[in-house]
Formats: sequence, C-alpha cells, structure tokens
Amino acid sequence: MLAIRLQPEIEGRLDALAKQTGRTKTYYAREAILKYLDDLEDQYLALDRIEHPGKHWTLDDLEQEYDLES
Repeated sequence: MLAIRLQPEIEGRLDALAKQTGRTKTYYAREAILKYLDDLEDQYLALDRIEHPGKHWTLDDLEQEYDLES
C-alpha cells in the first residue's frame, strides 16, 4: 500500500478528472505511476550501462561467431 501527499492544485485536477470520467483517483494515480515507471527504469538502466559497460561486440565479431559472413 502507498500513501502520497499531493499539492492541493494537483489533487484538485485529479479529483476533477475522476469525477468527469467516473474513474477513481487511485486508478489515475496508478496509471500515471505505471507509465512513468517504465521510463524511469529505462533511464536508470541506460545510466548503469554507461557507468558499467559490459562486453561490446563488433559486427565482424558476431558474423564470425555465428558464421554469418556474407
């Protein structure tokens, strides 16, 4: 379970949207978090790979390893 505090303006907007659409504020909060969470995970994964690079393969390496030479 998660409890969050929102600025009154944001909570008012969320409340208005929920009333207008017949959905709950929880529904929209969950949807917003899920949408943004994917982006955040991608950003942190990219930063981690920049800071801790692993093995890199060239096209030649892959072609030789998998016998794909043209």
